Amino acid sequence: MSNPLFRVLTGTSDPKRIVESVVPRRSFDDVVLPPSTRRSLDHALTHVTRHDLIFSRWGLGERHPTSLALAFNFAGAPGTGKTICAEAIAHALGRRLLIVRYAELESMWMGETPKNIVATFRLARKENAVLLFDEADAIAARRSAAPDHGFLRETNTVINVLLQELERFNGVVIFATNLAASFDPAFERRIRTHVLFEMPGVDEREQIWRVQLHSRTPLAPDVNFRALAERFEASGGDIRNAVLKAAMSAAAEPGNDAFKTIQQRHFEDGIREVLASKRVMRQSLLDVPAPQALVGEQQRAYPSLPPIATAVAITTSVLGLVVALVALAVALLR
Repeated sequence: MSNPLFRVLTGTSDPKRIVESVVPRRSFDDVVLPPSTRRSLDHALTHVTRHDLIFSRWGLGERHPTSLALAFNFAGAPGTGKTICAEAIAHALGRRLLIVRYAELESMWMGETPKNIVATFRLARKENAVLLFDEADAIAARRSAAPDHGFLRETNTVINVLLQELERFNGVVIFATNLAASFDPAFERRIRTHVLFEMPGVDEREQIWRVQLHSRTPLAPDVNFRALAERFEASGGDIRNAVLKAAMSAAAEPGNDAFKTIQQRHFEDGIREVLASKRVMRQSLLDVPAPQALVGEQQRAYPSLPPIATAVAITTSVLGLVVALVALAVALLR
């Protein structure tokens, strides 16, 4: 994050503190996608490669001097390949990729975040780089219609500045998000192409399992990637993590390293662990009916009470609270 004290003392802000500059190494040959997603990406890449033809040689740039930015929305579940495809686009163009994360962009100082946005676009122009706003729903969320508080006014200002910079930017901007529905409607007409990153099918999953491994990776004869693909519905990111877990489990087993191999059970245990971890992360108190959750909590607090007695005690407490609130309301009305 940019240091506001540094900026005050020197009069400058270093945008390189805000973004991660990446030399793209992965291309579209490294990406395994469902056919519909791949078609949308090919269409988006055509927009990039034909941009000069349309706006320069065909003269449309003179009729449409703003909105020249090639803004793309990559929307989909985590682990479906959004970041890799952004890197692949930068690789195809022979440009650097500037990854912008809102945690680095946002500042606790009023007015600093919009300035960080301006500095980020300025750096992208200077380096002729592709801009990637990761978790873009955090920065492009809907504006408030009643900004009565300072933080709401600041949020609206951030979005307004981002929209203005998009209007003036003549380059490639990619928004990657898991929550596209949170975007402010004003971004819809400024985004050239929307690409939905769908979960991979069985064929794609089998291929993803295979490409995660190296030619030197020792595999047991019982390894069956097709069976893994058919049995476990997972994203590319999940499969990647499962492969690493499987490799670590196989390497940790006793014996001579020269004879160790990754077996089918290692892959199965790895993907089960990954999917189980995702279920834990989605767990919420809202998943448990409130009365049952309260009974369970009271039962742990008073293990000597039977469940029926605990439920009666909770019901009595709730009724007492309701009576007290009614009495307070009557007193206030007098």
